[in-house]
Amino acid sequence: MTTSSRVPRRLPDDGTRNAVAAGCLEQENAQLRRAVVSHATVDQALGVLVAVHRIAPAAGFGVLREVSQHTNIKLHTVAEMVIDWALGQQPLPETVERELDRAVQRCSRQEDAPDRPQ
Repeated sequence: MTTSSRVPRRLPDDGTRNAVAAGCLEQENAQLRRAVVSHATVDQALGVLVAVHRIAPAAGFGVLREVSQHTNIKLHTVAEMVIDWALGQQPLPETVERELDRAVQRCSRQEDAPDRPQ
């Protein structure tokens, strides 16, 4: 009975493989860093919405998502705008303010509605 094990063969490396691998790792690292910053920004904006509008954090995320979708602005950018507004650094753009008010009103109506029997 013969058993064979497949041993991976190493291909000769002319230096470009390592450079390509390093480039891929640098790109992935940069994407992860952007994701962490974006997540923190969204969390801060959620805190603003929870404090100002007295809504649940999960509902706050839904509000941010709706504003993003209805204004065609990236979620993290909407979050940055909300934070800047809360800090008094700049007013919300009119379209964002309008959509934010609408989304908060929809959210508040849903929270106030009696539970439906299932």
